[in-house]
Amino acid sequence: MARKLLRKYVPAREWVVRHRALRWLAPLLQHHNLWHLNRRSVAGGVAIGLFAGLVPGPLQMLCAAIMAIVGKRNLPVALFTTLYTNPLTIVPLYLLAFELGSLLLGQHGALRIPSEPAWSSLPWADWPAAGLQWLLAMGTPLFIGLPALALLLAPAGYLLVEIGWRWHVRHHWHKRQLRRKAAQD
Repeated sequence: MARKLLRKYVPAREWVVRHRALRWLAPLLQHHNLWHLNRRSVAGGVAIGLFAGLVPGPLQMLCAAIMAIVGKRNLPVALFTTLYTNPLTIVPLYLLAFELGSLLLGQHGALRIPSEPAWSSLPWADWPAAGLQWLLAMGTPLFIGLPALALLLAPAGYLLVEIGWRWHVRHHWHKRQLRRKAAQD
């Protein structure tokens, strides 16, 4: 079921390779694991996406694509998974990274999180500058905490997909056995 759903929305390798803007990447996109929906490739794609999602700035998908191509893991899954960092989740994730960085630096509780900008009173055009200023005020704990959080989320995501995939397969095997047994009776 999940594979069918993923296949419905994931572009085919042939479409990407034939696309005019992406044609020059065709030699890099030939490995079957970049597009195949198997347990290891998808779990690796999720881990890559979770790691790359915490790369600051607009480089998340580029980082995920490079890592997926080099690691030969599912490219569309890696790109899609980076979307867990979005305008609604980025502030809580960065606050968590700040707290983790403070803990790793042995300064937990000693550092205060800089106050958030007053987003509602700022014009949209000033949001990026205010956000960057706020991030820079967080300093070292944030820049230690981001890679640490990424290194925690990536293996956790990999393991969750592995466990979920195995459970799904066992569950369907069990259902199939019950159907066969019922058909024999």
